Amino acid sequence: MRPGAVRAPAVRSYGRPDDRRGSALERAAGRAWRLLVVAAAGYAGYLLVSKLILPVVALFVALVITAVLRPPVDLLARRMPRALAVLLTLLSALALIVGLGLLVTMVVRAQTGQLGGQVRSGVDRLEHWLEGPPLHARTGTLSDLRHRLADLIGSHRQAVLSTAVTSAGWLVEAGAVLALAVFCAVFLTHSGERMWHWATDLLPQRTASVWHRAGHAAWRTFAGYTRGLFLVAGTNAVLVGVALAVLGVPLALPLAGLEFLAALIPLVGSPIALAVASLVALATRGPVTALLVLALIVLIGQLEGHVLHPLVMGWAVRLHPVAVALAVAVGGTLGGIVGAAVAVPVLSVGWAVFRELRDGEAPDGGGRGGPASR
Repeated sequence: MRPGAVRAPAVRSYGRPDDRRGSALERAAGRAWRLLVVAAAGYAGYLLVSKLILPVVALFVALVITAVLRPPVDLLARRMPRALAVLLTLLSALALIVGLGLLVTMVVRAQTGQLGGQVRSGVDRLEHWLEGPPLHARTGTLSDLRHRLADLIGSHRQAVLSTAVTSAGWLVEAGAVLALAVFCAVFLTHSGERMWHWATDLLPQRTASVWHRAGHAAWRTFAGYTRGLFLVAGTNAVLVGVALAVLGVPLALPLAGLEFLAALIPLVGSPIALAVASLVALATRGPVTALLVLALIVLIGQLEGHVLHPLVMGWAVRLHPVAVALAVAVGGTLGGIVGAAVAVPVLSVGWAVFRELRDGEAPDGGGRGGPASR
């Protein structure tokens, strides 16, 4: 350019509006068909899992057992062979479960006799309360309800027997699932990391690196969630057992065990178990004790949601309560109790893997090892 020459202003070309709209439409179409492919793959996976529900549940239970038993096994393996540490830990866990079961059975047998009298007297008190102000219910309302319930059961005796037979079949399947889960958990606890490395070594190097990172994030989240959930459920069970014993509610130990099992389903399990406890309190101790148990539901729910979960599980699971509630609802709709129990850990693992693959890429593109050993 000669000195003194004036540069012409640059003219920026934006293209025609039709071209811009076409480009946006193409991008939207590309994202739409990708979402359709992901949705189709998810639906195909759901159909496959529904056909293989028993082995899938057994594998999930095996992973839960592995997550719980792995810390004591690692501790014992420092002073003895790992196989012996696995055997000793597994036998100790089985002895603890059997001992608690026998203790609950003894408590139920010891309190069955007096429980019948307490229930009858509690029903009488409740009937007198319903007949008085402010309800002024008709005399004999509860007695009529009991007679109608007995007649209903008698008229549907065949259906009740069929349900009992079906339940027996479910018990057999549950026993088979538990046996398979324990069998798998023994090997996962002993050499799960070697099994994972063997599986990923079969893949191409770049793909294996991605799977190593995803497996590390998935196991870290799942193990942390499982151990935290068991700790929270145990704390809830102890609090419920002590509170029911102080209030004089019978069957405090079995109800505490029910609270432990129900608390494994987030948000909804614990209130359902305490609602059962409030019904027992209503039938045996009267409305005042039942109201105190209902207040206990609110108190333990606040303690669990605002103290225990953030303190114990906040580092492992970062999900909004709305996401947890929706996961439990969707899981319960698709898979019943089993679906509600596995929904939150599955969502947590999926979210952890997504975050790891999105944000955890190493600068050199390499992986970071396999699943966590802890």
